[in-house]
Order: sequence, then C-alpha cells, then structure tokens
Amino acid sequence: MTTLVTGALGCIGAWTVKHLVEQDQPVVSFDLAAKGHRIDALMTTEEQTKVTFVVGDLRDFDTVLNTFKEYGITKIIHLAALQVPFCRADPVKGAQVNVVGTVNIFEAAKQSGVRHIAQASSIAVYGAPDDYDEQILGSEAKMQPRTLYGVYKQADEGIARVYWNDYQLSSVALRPFTVYGVGRDQGLTSDPTKAMLHAVAGKPFHIGFGGKMQMQLASDTALQFIAASNAQIAGAMGFNMGGNIVSVEEIVHMIREEVPDAQITHESKSLPFPEGFDDSDLKKYLPHTETPLRDGISRTVAHFKKLLAESRVQL
Repeated sequence: MTTLVTGALGCIGAWTVKHLVEQDQPVVSFDLAAKGHRIDALMTTEEQTKVTFVVGDLRDFDTVLNTFKEYGITKIIHLAALQVPFCRADPVKGAQVNVVGTVNIFEAAKQSGVRHIAQASSIAVYGAPDDYDEQILGSEAKMQPRTLYGVYKQADEGIARVYWNDYQLSSVALRPFTVYGVGRDQGLTSDPTKAMLHAVAGKPFHIGFGGKMQMQLASDTALQFIAASNAQIAGAMGFNMGGNIVSVEEIVHMIREEVPDAQITHESKSLPFPEGFDDSDLKKYLPHTETPLRDGISRTVAHFKKLLAESRVQL
C-alpha cells in the first residue's frame, strides 16, 4: 500500500510523512520541491531515504496522473493548499491550487482505480460567530465562508460529494482549527507556534489575535489524516476536529510555564470564527488521537530547544 501525500513539505504533510515512515508504510511526497525545512526538522537524513520525493505542480493534471501510475498509488492524503493570506494575495492562483488541484487529485484517483481519499478541509468553511445561534458548531452546520480560502475549501467538499455520487469514490474531509507544533510557521493561526519558538529563542512575540479557540497538535492531526486514509466509509464525509476550547491568555500562560521569561503579548480581538466545533461525528467513525494541550506545548517547546541548539530552525 503506497500513500501519496500532497503538500508533504507543509506542516501537517511533514508530520504525516514522518508517521508513515515510522509505520513502515511506503510514502510518496508530492510538492513543488524535493526537500523542505519542515521535513528536515522532523526526520533524519536516513529516515528521508525511505520517502520518494516527487517534484510536481498540483495544477498540472498530467503530472498528477503520471505520479499515480508510476508509483502505484493506492492511498491518498491530499493536504496541498494555499492558505488564507496567499489566497487573498493571489485569488487566481489560490483557486487553481486549491480547487483545480483537488479536481486533479480526484480525477487521477478515479482513472487509476483508487477508491478512497482523505483530504484537508478547514473550519474556514464556516462563517463568523454572529452567523450562528450557537457557539459550538456540529459537522452539519451551514457553511458560510467569509474568505476565499474558505470558499475554495467548501468547493473541495462539494467536489468530493460529486465524485461519490457519480463514481462511488469515497472520501473523508477533516476540518482542523488551530494546528500547532514544530513546522507550523505560516498561515492565519500559526502565531501560537511562532510564539513558542520565539520564547525558546529569548525573543519577544506578539500574537495577532485573542479570544478562544480549539488547538490541534500537528502530530495528532497527521495521525488523524492517516486514519482517515485507511477508513472504510461510504460517502463523502466531512468532520470537524475538536478539542478543549482554550483562550489565547491560557496558551500564553502555558508557554510561560515552560519558558518563564517568555515575552509574549497578544491582541484582544478574536478570530472571525466560532469558539469551537463538535467532533463527536469524527469520533464515531475514526480512531481519535488528542494530546492534552499542556503536554503538546511542552513537547513543542522541548523540540524547538533541540532544533535551536542544533541550528536546525531559524526565526
């Protein structure tokens, strides 16, 4: 069973590749480059020799299809996407990567006989808090995205439904909220991780938002995507990823418990999303991995200390 991981050099992608190698699973990385700093931060050179790195553009269907055929892909974890700031800066490219790229993955899977896909969606498919009567949204809550990135992710879930209805190609889409951990160095909600790195480096950092949210450790999130890729589920399912609701003030406090002299401040304004999302549907269908936040922050800080000591990460 050979797993294709798109966006493998991103944060969740790098952790996914790491875990698949640890599980002795053949894995093909598909990204715009053959190497990346996140993979280097998580895996030794020897471990990376167990990965097949394919350089390719998700927007090029022939390249995607040839990758499926050449490497005998049997499982797919589709993570590649441009995040909120990049979609805002270049909407056309954002649509090409996030929407056309997803069509290319589903079509290549169909033509190659692959019958199931795990793909990354996002809580950005939902609207702002004042769009809802409740603050904890279930998986079937109305999608009312306020960003192009959210619109593209909503389209991706719609693509999945059509491929199920027309071709019985099943899929599971997972919707993370605030992913944190080593490798989370870009995107709208990357500030808590950046704060951890700056704290370890003895540098000040200002988190650009406040309020409350749910945090998902990148390692746990990767394991959840691997479980989704192995799922025997009929249909095109979309699940929220949950966890305990925590304030930015609490996050800062936990970082200071690990680094007492951390110089971290934050804005008071909340992110334009509801505070939390109900993951009970996810837990019904898939094995669940959830590291307590305090433990996850401790592990991340310790990892950053090691990487800084070895000059393997930069601010």
